[in-house]
Amino acid sequence: MTSEILTRATTASSEQDEIVLVGRARRRDAIFAGLGLFILFVAMAFLLALIADLFVDGFSRIDMAFLTDFPSRRPERSGILSAWVGTCLVMFVTAMLAIPLGIAAGLYLEEYAPKNWLTDIIEINVTNLAGVPSIIYGLLALGFFVYLAGLGRSVMVAGMVLALLILPIVIVATREAVRSIPQMIREGAYGIGADKWQTMWHYILPAARPGILTGAIVGLSRAIGETAPIITIGALTFIAFLPPAPVQPDFPFVNFDWLHAPFTVMPIQMFNWISRPQAAFHVNAAATGVVLLIMTLGMNAIAIWIRFRLRRRIGL
Repeated sequence: MTSEILTRATTASSEQDEIVLVGRARRRDAIFAGLGLFILFVAMAFLLALIADLFVDGFSRIDMAFLTDFPSRRPERSGILSAWVGTCLVMFVTAMLAIPLGIAAGLYLEEYAPKNWLTDIIEINVTNLAGVPSIIYGLLALGFFVYLAGLGRSVMVAGMVLALLILPIVIVATREAVRSIPQMIREGAYGIGADKWQTMWHYILPAARPGILTGAIVGLSRAIGETAPIITIGALTFIAFLPPAPVQPDFPFVNFDWLHAPFTVMPIQMFNWISRPQAAFHVNAAATGVVLLIMTLGMNAIAIWIRFRLRRRIGL
């Protein structure tokens, strides 16, 4: 009888201790969740305040003349034609270089590369490169592309340095998208006689395409606002002309001279105007920031739409 009483008392004590521990854990979770929500609210409040202030200062300045005029010494006559055209051309080169190379590298590392120490070193370096400051890429491009290779301070060099900047992002996004595909899809493809390349091309890539494209567009959204590497390679702060048109009326109808043309981009134009003492130039900088923000949000919206459509198509 005494042992039974002791057993019941021990069990009751253990249950009481468990209740106390669970209560403490729940209180810690509640405190952590509340702290996280508070930090998120403060951060979002600051971000929304900055965006609202940008729109209040610059949105009224945006009109067709602002989008189609060149920069000028007079703020009321200044526009961003050369800046947004240069931004589009640089982003086109960046996409043409970073997306195919990043997807190919991600597929190789995830599906084809042997699991050894060399692959581990490459994977670690790819992950670390995603956190390297952008100014380092600008210095690399200045020393290698501009001085050593002699490519000059051109649209092509700007696209190349931004492609290097977002290449780790595209590689990591590709690997994560491929890794998320269930193993049963590979096994089913092998079961019907497909080899590794056929399995990758016809089954894995279509299923991973939403994640890959989303990662690529998110990387481009980061590149469109970069300033440090573009300044480092010598982007112009004032340019009143456009690069040669990529398409021409005469044979061969395609012109590549624009790749070697000097350029400017919208972040550089904002930097130029915000450094001026006149308040009217600050309004122009705010308007340029609004246009840049709209372009960035548009790219992210396209990424979300593409992911939604592709997932509906493949039934995910």
